[in-house]
Amino acid sequence: MASGAVGTVTRGTTNTNRLRRVDRWIAAQPEFRRTPDPLVVDLGYGASGVTSLELHQRLAKARPDVEVIGLEIEPGRVRTANQQLESVRAGGTAFDPEARIRFGLGGFEVPLPGGRRAAVIRAFNVLRQYREVEVAAAWERMRSRLQPGGLLVEGTCDEIGRISSWVALDPSGPRSLTLSLRLRELDAPSVVAERLPKALIHRNVPGERVHRFLSELDREWRIHSPLAAYGPSQRWIAVAQGMRDAGWPISGGTRRWRLGELTVAWESVAPAD
Repeated sequence: MASGAVGTVTRGTTNTNRLRRVDRWIAAQPEFRRTPDPLVVDLGYGASGVTSLELHQRLAKARPDVEVIGLEIEPGRVRTANQQLESVRAGGTAFDPEARIRFGLGGFEVPLPGGRRAAVIRAFNVLRQYREVEVAAAWERMRSRLQPGGLLVEGTCDEIGRISSWVALDPSGPRSLTLSLRLRELDAPSVVAERLPKALIHRNVPGERVHRFLSELDREWRIHSPLAAYGPSQRWIAVAQGMRDAGWPISGGTRRWRLGELTVAWESVAPAD
């Protein structure tokens, strides 16, 4: 562990293409597209540096000047990632050998050189292995390392990236929850319950806002089942519009919804206490 690093070594499960949904969402965010210093941190990338390499590859399509720093608190993982990076630099992989990317030791304190701050911190499948009571402190530490107007994206997904959810936070606190689901063969949107961020995963019980949200989402999915004949995307778009018409503060539009995404304001799903 790095000296002064804040955090605990977790399982470190890493699969190629696992984080494609959240990467696609980050690439579209104005906080990333408009920053004068597009520094992005992949915090807790796991046993392999591949998700950091993929993050750079995806974000570079929107900002060719993006810089990615992958941070881990387990030294062996940093050595593995740097070996992978050496292979990239040698042209031995499909990744760009000129990519501005590096790996180092660090935890929730997000150590960055020269006093720099991150435009975006992505912390995925990290807090899932912590206790719920530890979430607020981790959020606060990471948010303190953001640029003014920066973005912390904290969430989780299944092993192959078909079911994802994340909380978006700015320096002042959480602002939204996003679900991103593979719509084909989806039985019910509430399948995401097992992959909610740590702050919500134990709150999917009667009396909690997120439980009501997922219940209403399932209801809309059932109501719009006849639209399945036109494809799952059309059905999901109708679900999103139905939720908005019912008074849920849903953001975005058909361009995001057709991807299986749905973003709702944090206050409508936040824990009751």
